[in-house]
Amino acid sequence: MMLEVKNLEVYYGAIRALQGISFDVREGEIVTLIGANGAGKSTTMRTISGLLVPRNGEIIFRGQKINRIPAHKIVRMGISHVPEGRLIFPNLTVMENLLMGAYTRNNRAEIEENLEEVLSRFPRLRERAKQMAGTLSGGEQQMLAMGRGLMSKPTLLILDEPSMGLSPLLVEEIFEIIKSINQQGTTVLLVEQNAFMALQIAHRAYVLETGRIVLHGTAKELQANPQIRSAYLGEVEIA
Repeated sequence: MMLEVKNLEVYYGAIRALQGISFDVREGEIVTLIGANGAGKSTTMRTISGLLVPRNGEIIFRGQKINRIPAHKIVRMGISHVPEGRLIFPNLTVMENLLMGAYTRNNRAEIEENLEEVLSRFPRLRERAKQMAGTLSGGEQQMLAMGRGLMSKPTLLILDEPSMGLSPLLVEEIFEIIKSINQQGTTVLLVEQNAFMALQIAHRAYVLETGRIVLHGTAKELQANPQIRSAYLGEVEIA
């Protein structure tokens, strides 16, 4: 098992944001967490990547417990987190942003090779390499955030709301890119409000509601579930 999350509890002050959630991610999968705003999806991602410390529970990555390990060391272990809202460095160039993603690595030849892979995957970033990141369109900024995440050479890529604020056409493009990243060997944990698109590319899915996992199964099972279709896929049940 690549990632195991066991009975995770996270608090913001007195508020219990995650109420003992458990799930796992196997090597080579795309696993998606779906749920409404405030369900605890981003909190889960931030806890896995070391930005939040859980009060109870365990996070085990490739057999090693990581819930007390600092975020920069978790990146070195092979987990890269592309956060909600992109959080690129607007006053740095596209190239400088990408190289920031490799800050935990030392082998220059490997970094150059990885950079070429990222620029080949995102041709628009190559075209705009010297442009200030803050002047990019929303879709280009999302590609930059994903490219920067890939520069740490992760085995597990965590994507938090990659389609947020993008046009339907760009959403399709971003999801095609996620699928191809996975097909080339990177395991993906995806948090996404666009449940329809997430379930199209995921192998398995978990549904979060107010800090609890209320349902899980294969993506196909959840797509066929009337409750999910009504709540998350915009379909109205007819009595």
